[in-house]
Amino acid sequence: PLIERPVAWYGILFALGFFVGFYLLLSLMKRYLRASSDWPEETLKKKARVFAERLTVYVIISTVIGARLGHVLFYEKWTDYLAHPIEIIKTWEGGLASHGGVVGILIGLILFYLRSRKEFPMISFRRIVDLMVIPALFASSLIRLGNFINQEVLGIETAAPWGVVFGHPIDGSIPAVRHPAQLYEALFYFGAFLVFWRLFSRLNKPVGLLSGLFFIVVFSFRFFIEFLKEEQSHLMEGGLITMGQWLSLPMIALGIAFIAFSRKGQEGESGQRV
Repeated sequence: PLIERPVAWYGILFALGFFVGFYLLLSLMKRYLRASSDWPEETLKKKARVFAERLTVYVIISTVIGARLGHVLFYEKWTDYLAHPIEIIKTWEGGLASHGGVVGILIGLILFYLRSRKEFPMISFRRIVDLMVIPALFASSLIRLGNFINQEVLGIETAAPWGVVFGHPIDGSIPAVRHPAQLYEALFYFGAFLVFWRLFSRLNKPVGLLSGLFFIVVFSFRFFIEFLKEEQSHLMEGGLITMGQWLSLPMIALGIAFIAFSRKGQEGESGQRV
């Protein structure tokens, strides 16, 4: 009422995910450097903050770009954007795809690794991904909560007693009792965040194993939860599986690849191997 505008809860939770994610990453980086470097404590803290600040900037930019392009390419009629390309940058009007965000983040992490490997030679690319999956899970839980408040990414209709009715769905559909699929995902991601936080404490595990488990567990769940969600892509209407399911398959394959490489043994993380 003070500003006479609706509260943009999705944007607030999206930003909060990055804010908290930064401090989670900073904590993880300090723990890792204490176990893998001989830097004095003050130097270690400064290095950890520099690492976390730079990486967070890369992740924010790559997430927004990747998520937006993923939405344009896989969930909308991209030919419409060819006629009006300026619409692509209008992220404030909605339209971000999580799978595109993941691809964007991976590209951002590669660029960050290439720039930072001289300053942080003890950290390989796969270790950076290991560090990122924990903040990513926490942020994902908040983003799905934002989807729920925004009345988007709707579940299918259900007779379950815990079904919810969205009075003003963002897609303009008729209100109906639906699975709160957004909350299912939010709870799963938060639970996974707690589990992966615990797993990270075991620093003697093979590098990349945490990343592999992340991609397999999260996107296997994503594949099956899609059965409880309405199709969001204009390109897949009437298909046997949803666009989200198709896009989850290469992510699961990527997880298998991470684990396969991790099983070859933990490298010394000299910065020469990824």
